[in-house]
Amino acid sequence: MSDPLLFNPRTYDPAHFDPETRRLLRATVDWFESRGKRRLIEDYRTRAWLGDFLDFAAREGLFATFLTPEAEGAGDPDKRWDTARIAALNEILGFYGLDYWYAWQVTVLGLGPVWQSDNAAARARAADLLAQGEVFAFGLSEKAHGADIYSTDMLLEPDGEGGFRANGSKYYIGNGNKAGLVSVFGRRTDVEGPDGYVFFAADSRHDAYHLVKNVVDSSKYVSEFRLRDYPVAPQDVLHTGRAAFDAALNTVNVGKFNLCTASIGICEHAMYEAVTHAHNRILYGRPVTAFPHVRRELTDAYVRLAGMKLFSDRAVDYFRTAGPDDRRYLLFNPMTKMKVTTEGEKVVDLLWDVIAAKGFEKDTYFGQAAVEIRGLPKLEGTVHVNLALILKFLRNHLLDPAEFPPVPTRHDAADDGFLFRQGPARGLGSVRFHDWRPAFDAHKHLPNVARFREQADALCEFVRTAAPGEEQSRDLDLLLAVGQLFALVVHGQLVLEQAGATGTDEDVLDELFAVLVRDFSAYAVDLHGKDSATAAQQDWALGAVRRPVVDENRSARVWARVESLSGTYEMAP
Repeated sequence: MSDPLLFNPRTYDPAHFDPETRRLLRATVDWFESRGKRRLIEDYRTRAWLGDFLDFAAREGLFATFLTPEAEGAGDPDKRWDTARIAALNEILGFYGLDYWYAWQVTVLGLGPVWQSDNAAARARAADLLAQGEVFAFGLSEKAHGADIYSTDMLLEPDGEGGFRANGSKYYIGNGNKAGLVSVFGRRTDVEGPDGYVFFAADSRHDAYHLVKNVVDSSKYVSEFRLRDYPVAPQDVLHTGRAAFDAALNTVNVGKFNLCTASIGICEHAMYEAVTHAHNRILYGRPVTAFPHVRRELTDAYVRLAGMKLFSDRAVDYFRTAGPDDRRYLLFNPMTKMKVTTEGEKVVDLLWDVIAAKGFEKDTYFGQAAVEIRGLPKLEGTVHVNLALILKFLRNHLLDPAEFPPVPTRHDAADDGFLFRQGPARGLGSVRFHDWRPAFDAHKHLPNVARFREQADALCEFVRTAAPGEEQSRDLDLLLAVGQLFALVVHGQLVLEQAGATGTDEDVLDELFAVLVRDFSAYAVDLHGKDSATAAQQDWALGAVRRPVVDENRSARVWARVESLSGTYEMAP
């Protein structure tokens, strides 16, 4: 029997979506399944370019349907920017291989500055390129500066005719080898400060666009390219001044959300393979899954994965209901990027402890998953960058809730147009949130939810009475430890909201919160050991340590769910 919490290609039927979305998602699954595991792994090992996948996507109109906003869809009722179905496709592509997801992801990023632009001709051109099956690229980062957009060396010199000549290089740019349109960030040579920023559209096939190399050893083409006297006509300019800066950050706001569901897909495929292998391997006359430590590791991996899915699914709803007066997504977005992807690393590490040497074999998906899961926490801003961002919301979220109408589950076929009119990328400290406590109150009968709530309340007391002072605020190492504690509370909140909406099995939920209680205690101990922690902070940290509530019967029931995954899915040869 298929587990309702996990994606299974054999039984997948996204019936909550409209007919065309269902068709495209199912067609994508069928395309991968028809190719088979041997071809999937061989293409990964030989670093084959993804041309066959992109041909499939072009034939089906996959990218064009999912990534063309309604306003640019020329009346096609199936074209819209719908975060719910985008998330579903992320999960599928992650399940089969991050290289496929990456070509899609950098297309999302490349489109961000275009769909935010007032340049109608550029938007029409992008929509036409999508309809032709082209991919896109996001020319932001540079070799010397990374994604530090304050320091760009892509220089635009006015040509005297209303346009520019662009000179400079970009580094770590996905799809830079094939993109029909590359959104490139630079600055004017004749204007100082933020007013000099420019986002413009370039074509990778232009003679003045010089492809240098693929900077990674992968099927992904993560390019270095150089522009030499590249002609930027007025109709190629997407944004100027502060609007170009905002377009860069707001594009990342849209794109980095995709990392969480890609991580989920990787973990699901790896879990099927690990459980099936362990359950059918005999050591000392017993299946590997008979050993208590193996059961604990697989159970922890399963409930962490369940938490990843519950959090990410609920975060979709906040993205889709966002607006000028509701910017809660600006917290939940870096949470998906930072917390869900690092949970993915923990899941794969737990599975690898069980699958052991099998994970290195060349005919497994797992060897690929073990490498690919590491990349997602490091893309679109490191874990540390996103933790620092999350901290900006700490006090308002924990201590100063506001009234908001309830946010429903959002699977409706609607266009998420606000994502391309987010406005200035500032004012994060003023964002307000609904009260996090009711989600916990609704599940207080679960012993480990109640135990975790004690820790969450203790964190509120920490913020009131022992928060880092002015001098400590410069100690990022200490602040990041506080950020990890805060992230756990936000994670638990959305997990419980989604569990309440979907009727998630309470055994799974309580087992998950047993893990979160242990995590909170571990981060509290980490805070206790920080060099600059005050005596009050050290005392608080040790006082926040809790032991999860142990229930052998509950754990046994959850283990039965995990054990039943054995043989449930194996990719066709």
